[in-house]
Amino acid sequence: MKKHGNVRTYKLTGVLKSFFMWPVFIGVLLIIINISIFVVNSSAGAVLLAFTLAYIFAAALMFFYLRPRIMHEMIQFSSNYSQVQRQLLYELSVPYALLDTNGNVMWMNKSMLEKTDKRKDFKNNISTIFPEITSNIFPGGDEPKEVRISYGKRDYCVEMKRIMAEDLLCEVTIVEQDNADSFIAMYMFDETDINMYIQKIKDERFVVGLIYIDNYEEALESIDDVRRSLFIGLIDKRVNKYFAGGAAIVRKLEKDKYLVVFRHKYLEKLITDKFSLLEDIKSVKIGNEMTITLSMGIGTGGNDYAKNYDIAKASMDLALGRGGDQAVIKDGEKIHYYGGKSQQMEKDTRVKVRVKAHALRQILANTDNVLIMGHKLADIDSFGSAVGIYIIAKKLGKNAHIVIGDITSSVKPFLNRFIGTEEYPEDMFVNKNNASDYIAGAAAVIVVDVNRPQLTECPELLERCKTIVVFDHHRRSNEPINGAVLSYVDPYASSASEMVAEMIQYVDDGIKLRAFEADALYAGINIDTDGFNSKSGPRTFEAAAFLRRHGADVTRVRKMLRNDMDQYKAIAEAVSKAEVYRNAYAITVFNGKGLESPTIGGAKAANQLLDISGIKASFVITDYNGKIYISARSIDEVNVQLVMEKLGGGGHMSIAGAQLGDCTSEQAVQTIKVTLDDMMKEGEI
Repeated sequence: MKKHGNVRTYKLTGVLKSFFMWPVFIGVLLIIINISIFVVNSSAGAVLLAFTLAYIFAAALMFFYLRPRIMHEMIQFSSNYSQVQRQLLYELSVPYALLDTNGNVMWMNKSMLEKTDKRKDFKNNISTIFPEITSNIFPGGDEPKEVRISYGKRDYCVEMKRIMAEDLLCEVTIVEQDNADSFIAMYMFDETDINMYIQKIKDERFVVGLIYIDNYEEALESIDDVRRSLFIGLIDKRVNKYFAGGAAIVRKLEKDKYLVVFRHKYLEKLITDKFSLLEDIKSVKIGNEMTITLSMGIGTGGNDYAKNYDIAKASMDLALGRGGDQAVIKDGEKIHYYGGKSQQMEKDTRVKVRVKAHALRQILANTDNVLIMGHKLADIDSFGSAVGIYIIAKKLGKNAHIVIGDITSSVKPFLNRFIGTEEYPEDMFVNKNNASDYIAGAAAVIVVDVNRPQLTECPELLERCKTIVVFDHHRRSNEPINGAVLSYVDPYASSASEMVAEMIQYVDDGIKLRAFEADALYAGINIDTDGFNSKSGPRTFEAAAFLRRHGADVTRVRKMLRNDMDQYKAIAEAVSKAEVYRNAYAITVFNGKGLESPTIGGAKAANQLLDISGIKASFVITDYNGKIYISARSIDEVNVQLVMEKLGGGGHMSIAGAQLGDCTSEQAVQTIKVTLDDMMKEGEI
């Protein structure tokens, strides 16, 4: 279709053009035949000429007179047909609008006019009605795009599709057009009732909760016999009263365990309340010296009640694995944590250690090769606990190897004492790049001082070995090592070396440690407790005493853990440049250029910052190998693990860390400040 001035002309194409051109071709053919017949017979040629002239007259009449009328009738039919379609679209119950590429309204049907209370001549931008719909969210290609909005207390799903003007006549071969513009077709589907029913179904789902008293026995022992029943009654009353508002079913499974079933709608209130029962239960005081705490595991998102119960148990395992005194909600793959602010208390019991030691002995009895590994950039605790497991495996007659990667400055003095000696084979330590070559027969992988697969020295081993054992003292994360036949994660322990030192005493009575083996384990405990100043309980000192009896020398260990002059200066510089944020948090950047193990220096700087009066927590940023390492430390007022988890890390309440990629030291400092501000605003710290 072409436009000349104010007059539109149409150029025929395709089948219709052929239809009108065929009479011309036939007329030319008749003229040629007529001439040929004239040559043969003039009388016959004269007769044929009369017919040819009649045909030419009829063809000319059709071409010059009937063709415009046919075109007019076709256009009239098309117009009437489009009017029918337009009327049907106008009466369509689904709100519909046609927009230009800038979002200006070109046309709206009756339903859209009624929904928006607009007149037919409304030509303003669609964003004046629906602010969420702007031209920058229009679909760019052929694929439709959906946007969900709310308007007039109703919920709508808005579907938009780009329509090219050239596509309007793509199936039509009789008229040619040049317009290459496009339009936006917009439909609105009311989802209010659907959303309401979905929310009702969600609200009516049953949620299963488990409640465990963390230190029931310990707290009960500190109360007089006369008051014990009252103490138990007060705990039961607090638990039942807390869930009474949600018409929940509360049943006591054991003396220190409860089962709770309630609707999902009430869970939202508990989340808003941030599970105040965690703090409320601590106020139960009737002569008990020890403050009582509890853990909660909430399970939802399962297809049936039994599945939700299993999810609740998994949530409880996470809560206990993170030290208790917190609530963990597991909704399918999503996990949320609440609480966990108080200092976790060590449980003075050897029963669990003995059971785990017996299980380890049974597992190793069915294996031939044992590969032991800790976390990347192994510290002395990771190294010492790996040496302890190596000793156990060798005592049980197994072929054992310790997988190690980059060797830090703190580990090197201890590592050198094992290399090149007759007592130990050359393959005692194997490089992480060659570790898979040592998998043969019934092989087992024992992971120490870490429970996240991506942080292990060689994650590939976890995929290639079926028998996996985990020993760790860090709080359990969202992404633990799966498929472990034995997982001993004890956040109450001060260090992995402490746990392994206890295990050695129960696996075999005949295990005797050499002095430098005891030194490695003792150094691991010493480092993770900051010289027995943090997280040191009765079990910690008992493990240290056991190692001292086997030749661990305090002076010798201290000498090997000393800093060199360059590292000491770097630590002093970081401490001197520290910024005290909000009068409580020390933040600084550690310059580790030229140092062998910058991350070790950063951790030591974080420890030293805690010696400053008024500092609740310290954060030291170290730029190393293209990554930003954050060492976080506290004494007892701030749970730095919660802070580091916000940054993708983890650890303990008083010792934690995180790694950031694509980030500068200055950006990391700002990120820590923003995280602290947000957590203080939410009351998490």
